[in-house]
Amino acid sequence: MRTLVIICLCFLTSTLFSQQTIDKGIKNLFKTELEKENIKSAILHIYSESRGIDIQIAESKKDSISIKSPFYTASVTKMLTATAIGILKDQNKLNFEDKITKYLPDSLVNNLNVVDGKDYSKDLTITHLLQHTSGLPDYFTDQTNDESPNIINQILTNPNKTWTGEDMIQFSKDKMTPHFIPGEGYHYTDTEYVLLALIIENLSGLSLDMFFQQHIFQPLKMNSSYINLKSKAMGNKLPIVKFYASQYELSSLKSLSADWGGGGLVSTTQDLITFLKAFNSDILVKKDTRLAMQNWVSETKGMDYGFGIRQVSLGELTDTDTTLQLIGHSGSTASFLWYCPQLDTYISGSLNQLEASKSAMILVYDILKRIENK
Repeated sequence: MRTLVIICLCFLTSTLFSQQTIDKGIKNLFKTELEKENIKSAILHIYSESRGIDIQIAESKKDSISIKSPFYTASVTKMLTATAIGILKDQNKLNFEDKITKYLPDSLVNNLNVVDGKDYSKDLTITHLLQHTSGLPDYFTDQTNDESPNIINQILTNPNKTWTGEDMIQFSKDKMTPHFIPGEGYHYTDTEYVLLALIIENLSGLSLDMFFQQHIFQPLKMNSSYINLKSKAMGNKLPIVKFYASQYELSSLKSLSADWGGGGLVSTTQDLITFLKAFNSDILVKKDTRLAMQNWVSETKGMDYGFGIRQVSLGELTDTDTTLQLIGHSGSTASFLWYCPQLDTYISGSLNQLEASKSAMILVYDILKRIENK
């Protein structure tokens, strides 16, 4: 009996020491990021029920923030917009392979995808939009035909402008050229997710923010989440964490209305992890719908894209021998929401800086390697 007690105590001591080592190592990684000149604040949450991990850190160089502070998630939003489409599918209101002309007016669809003088717009499907295979230009970052500013540049130069979904689609039609015929390539574009948001609104009779609230936020008790400039959180009254492009603070600009169905979500690490856990557990959409959404196409080295969700093979991405993978999404503000199936670990957060997206991915990789090697 005494021997068994000693063995148990040794195991417990070893486990606690290992946990403390992980905590210290991760906090050091976090501190290193925050010391970089262009990083004003950072938020990090690592959670694994099976491994007994729940690390939460939030720090700012100038403002008062906490782990409960909502932050701008940017393209992490695409996971929720795609999930909303999945919910409508489960309600038998649409199919992924449906032509978008079934749900959007001709005035919006006509001339969306014109290649070599031929209009392929009526060939566009919901799958094309979800998977970035539509060939449509990205109103945010693609070059305009007349070399006038694209919308990401206009956010700073015209900070008080309010954009509607229709405005953004018309801008892409008037100012930009499609990249390829639908289904014949891959090009990441927010234009598609504006169209998807409009489909959600047309089919449900609800604004996108209200659809999220009724079908995602309320059922999951995501009381800190909302669409920027469109609504407010159900329970969290804390201000949004400021985010930057270099030294320029963007979080208070009205022109961020240009970031909507593809990037307008404001949330917390806890809410985001709650969402991804529910998605993985088939609570939000049926299992066959979730699996259909993980129909991967090649995006770039080490990355594949499904329906509003990304798969990252860290070994291929980093040229290392690791077998770790990530499933989730990242955003331009160095925001991220990932699940690592090999470690059964969720990781979410943001460096709140447009120049730090690569740093955020390296941080996630370094953290997961520490957990793997504990």
